[in-house]
Amino acid sequence: MTNAKVLINTSGLDRESVVKVSRESAQVEITPSALEAIARSSKIVEDLAKSDQPVYGISTGFGALSTKHIALSDRVALQQSLIRSHAAGMGDVVETEVVRAMQLLRLRTLCSGATGVRPVVAETMAAMLNASITPVVYEYGSLGCSGDLAPLSHCALALMGEGEVFDKSGRRRASIDVLNENNIKPILLREKEGLALINGTDGMLGMLLLAITDLHELCTLADIATALSVEALLGTDQVFAPEMHEPLRSHPGQVASAANIFTLLKNSPLVASHRFDDTRVQDAYSLRCAPQVAGAVRDTLTHASNVAHRELAAMIDNPVVTKNGEIRSNGNFHGAPVGYVLDFLAIATCDLGSISERRTDRMLDVNRSMGLPAFLAFNAGVDSGLMIAQYTQASMVSENKRLAVPASVDSIPSSAMQEDHVSMGWNAARKLRLAINNLRRILAIEILTATRAIDFRAPLTASPALMNVHAEVRKVVGRPGPDKVLADEMKLVDDLAKSLLMRRAAELITGPLN
Repeated sequence: MTNAKVLINTSGLDRESVVKVSRESAQVEITPSALEAIARSSKIVEDLAKSDQPVYGISTGFGALSTKHIALSDRVALQQSLIRSHAAGMGDVVETEVVRAMQLLRLRTLCSGATGVRPVVAETMAAMLNASITPVVYEYGSLGCSGDLAPLSHCALALMGEGEVFDKSGRRRASIDVLNENNIKPILLREKEGLALINGTDGMLGMLLLAITDLHELCTLADIATALSVEALLGTDQVFAPEMHEPLRSHPGQVASAANIFTLLKNSPLVASHRFDDTRVQDAYSLRCAPQVAGAVRDTLTHASNVAHRELAAMIDNPVVTKNGEIRSNGNFHGAPVGYVLDFLAIATCDLGSISERRTDRMLDVNRSMGLPAFLAFNAGVDSGLMIAQYTQASMVSENKRLAVPASVDSIPSSAMQEDHVSMGWNAARKLRLAINNLRRILAIEILTATRAIDFRAPLTASPALMNVHAEVRKVVGRPGPDKVLADEMKLVDDLAKSLLMRRAAELITGPLN
């Protein structure tokens, strides 16, 4: 847990702040200017709520029921009913970090002063975050349009003291009990407040921000894995030299990835051992073209980050309270901008894992591994070595190909054809999370394989930077020997990949990597 405090004002947040709150339980604080903006827009809604003027979400029903006039006496009940009816999620429970990101991002929108909620609603949301109270949210229920409706409704339900939450210790309990323990008074929602709590892209945006954070690290890990495989397969470092990239093809991601790999291979005895009199003219594509693939992933990340940055500054609600005091309907809740980049990232994630598996397979094939024992077995025949590790890797690569099929190309009309085109951005985000977890495991298997292969090259060693990485792996997995339970070893290296210790070990020699 971090002691850092994230301030929420009328403008927006950055990705780093969202990660701090969602993953590190950073505390949040609403600025006085934000509370003033909230109060001003709340007064506008309050005045409209007393009139007969038809305003969506205040004096009308929702979706296809927007033509239904709601009597003054029923307008508070309307908001409670909205949340209860829309809390319609099913499936597995969504991860705590995702729900915390949703809570924070919805709070950020409320603090824009464009939603019309009372200050107490925002203050209560902040109190829940600070007390680490996490609503129970389910994975199905959002079409990525009209907001992430069901997921956000489950968050709002907890705010009302209904439904279930996870408390600070991770126990699943009744919301009202946990709120009472933390001296947080549940909210009786008033006009428009229910709608304001659920009409946003916060779920898919939160998952996009977390995905960008994870993929930045996995791109660097992929470069480390590539460099280890180049060492293991007696590849050349010359295709990664700066003059082969920036002057010839200036994609920023490619340049960054090539620089990483070239730096990691510096002063390698293994690379130097075959620099001259090598009959091979070129390495296989999975080695030679690694910067082109990993670089394209990096550039896709840059585009995704730009979209996320814009969405983080957006004021997404419908209707919205404008600066001149009007309440106007809009379509800014449509998740297409976010959904598209989530799908782009799934494609990139898939391909980065695919090329990693090809390098792994090459190290295990006695016909292509440049003298390594079959499957890197200690006693081939008696031992199978890492044969089945590649099977596991291949199964995840195959799964990621399925997960790379875009969700945002689909649209199923809802609400009696009032909502006749939707983004499916939430679905895109959910499958991207699965793909990213698979990618990390795929890279872990490549690293396990490459470090084992390097041991078979003794007495020659890899570069100083990569031997530091090798040493981190050897802290959790022993040198080649008779077969052990391979699942245990793969899990240990996967845990190591999560820890970022391999990157830090390399950077002790190289300095900061891209």
